[in-house]
Amino acid sequence: MVNSFFLAPIVAVLSVIPTVFAQSPVWGQCGGIGWTGPTTCVSGTACTYVNDWYSQCIPGATSTTVVPTTTTPTSTPTSTVKANYWFSFGDSYTQTGFNSTGILPAPGNPLGNPPYPGWTATGGENWVDYVTTKNNRSMVLTYNFAYGGATIDANLVQPYQPTVLSLTDQVNIFLNGFSNKPASTPWTSSNALFSVWIGINDIGNSFYLSGDRDAFSDTLLNAYFALVQKLYNVGGRNFLFVNVPPIDRSPLMLAQPASSQSLEKSVIAGFNSKLQTRITSFKSSHSGVQTWLWDSNASFTTILNSPTTYGFRDATSYGSSPDLFWGNDYHPSSTAHKIFGQQVGTLLGGTVW
Repeated sequence: MVNSFFLAPIVAVLSVIPTVFAQSPVWGQCGGIGWTGPTTCVSGTACTYVNDWYSQCIPGATSTTVVPTTTTPTSTPTSTVKANYWFSFGDSYTQTGFNSTGILPAPGNPLGNPPYPGWTATGGENWVDYVTTKNNRSMVLTYNFAYGGATIDANLVQPYQPTVLSLTDQVNIFLNGFSNKPASTPWTSSNALFSVWIGINDIGNSFYLSGDRDAFSDTLLNAYFALVQKLYNVGGRNFLFVNVPPIDRSPLMLAQPASSQSLEKSVIAGFNSKLQTRITSFKSSHSGVQTWLWDSNASFTTILNSPTTYGFRDATSYGSSPDLFWGNDYHPSSTAHKIFGQQVGTLLGGTVW
C-alpha cells in the first residue's frame, strides 16, 4: 500500500483522470473483496485465489478463480493454492526472529512473524528470506526456528547467553507444536523441507579448548543427528544441510593471531568432512530420504578469494554498504545472503520446489 499526501487542488485534478494500476509484483496481492489495487500480475506469475479476501501473484502457478473485489462471496472457487512447508533450524546466520506462538506463516505472509524480513543479524534480508519469497518455484511457508547464538546442545557447548535456544530446543519446539501436523500447518512428508545450518558457534566457542577437537566433532555430530532422527521419526523425509563457513576469515577472526585462525580453520574442515559422511550414512540407512548439502564453506571461499568478481569491494571490510560482503565483523551482509539464496534455490530447484 502506498500512502501519499496531496494538496487539495491536485486531488481535484487527479479525480477526473482514470485510475491506472501497474501489474502486481511477485507475491503481491491481485484480488479479494475490497481490493482496489492491480488485478494482473507480472510475467511468470499468476493471480491465484487464496481466500475470498485475498488473491496473490504466485510464480509458476496456474490462474484460478479470483473473487470480485466489490461483492460478498457467493460461491467457492474451483481451486486453491497448495503450499510447501519449510522448517528451518540454525543460528544467527539463519534467524528471522520467528515465534511459534505468534502469527503463523500464510499466503501473503510466508514467514509469519515478525514482519518481513524479520530480525536478522545485519538488519536486511537473509538467505531464508530470499529462498522463501524469491528463489523457489512454488509458494513456500517458512517456519524458521533458528535462534541467534545457537549451538547444537547447550550441555556440550554453552552459548553466549543461557537464554539462547539451542538446536535441541528448536527441534523440541517443533516437535511439541507441529509434529502432529495440526490444521494450521498441514505438512506432509512429501511437501515439507527440514533444513539445518548449525556448528558456527559450536566451533567458534570451543576450537581453542584443550582436548581432542576431532573427537569432539564426533560428539557434536552425534547430538546433531540424534535430532535429525527425531525429525525423521515424525515424517521428515527431505533434508537440507549446510556446513560451517570459513568463519576463520571473518573480520572478527582476522583480528586474532594467525595461529588462532589456522586452528579454527582446521577444526572447521574436520567437522565439515564428518558432516558430509553423516549425511551420506543417514540417507543410505533411512528409506525415502532425500538430502541436499549446500556447501557454504566453498561458496564463501570462492567469493572471498575474488570479491570484486561478485561486486564486493574487498574480502575484509564490513558495514551497511551494498558492496560489502560482511555486514558486521562476524556476519555476511544482506547482499551476500542474496547470493546464498540464489545458490540454495538452484540446489533445490526442480526437486522439492
